[in-house]
Amino acid sequence: MIRVALVDDHETVLLGLRAMLADVPDLELVWSGATVPEFLAAGVDVDLVLLDLRLSDGSSPELNVHALHETGAPILAFTSAENPYHIRRAAQAGICGVLRKSEAASDIVASIRAAASGETVPGLDWAAAIDGDPDLPAVGLSDRQREVLSLYASGEDAGTVAAMLHLSPQTVQDYVARIRTKYAESGRPARSKMDLYKRAVEDGYLPMPEAGR
Repeated sequence: MIRVALVDDHETVLLGLRAMLADVPDLELVWSGATVPEFLAAGVDVDLVLLDLRLSDGSSPELNVHALHETGAPILAFTSAENPYHIRRAAQAGICGVLRKSEAASDIVASIRAAASGETVPGLDWAAAIDGDPDLPAVGLSDRQREVLSLYASGEDAGTVAAMLHLSPQTVQDYVARIRTKYAESGRPARSKMDLYKRAVEDGYLPMPEAGR
């Protein structure tokens, strides 16, 4: 028996999955809830965690995946796949694949079995998240440069970024200048702050803007 947990805050998804697995003899949905802390507090032993990447508590998919690693169970993203940023961050954190909620029931069952047995669940969403956009040349930013870019491009000024990262404002400006140079050298100029924001979204350092915003 494969014991499955579902972390998802949509009741319709829970009801649908429960009905789907009811007649599958080797799969059992043993826990469901809206947040990762709830699941961890329950202390339930499972063989697989299905994780919605966009939960109403505003939690980070990446941090949720890291927290779930302590259970030792594989983690399969169970998502509508509407946000490539969330998929990319979760993939980098160590999920075993991405399963769309819109898949046929037989495909969902097969993917759950594969993930629980330690296999990678193949799919275009997961592959794209791992590989990024092959048409965008990499710029080779350091970890610190990525931190600066994420904060600065999201709207913070140099002084605020400096305070957040315990740097001087001049050091932040130097980082930004080097980041601009790297993007320019890769053929992806970022002359303005809006350009930097676009580059950060393209490379997965910031989430894609929500529809209608």
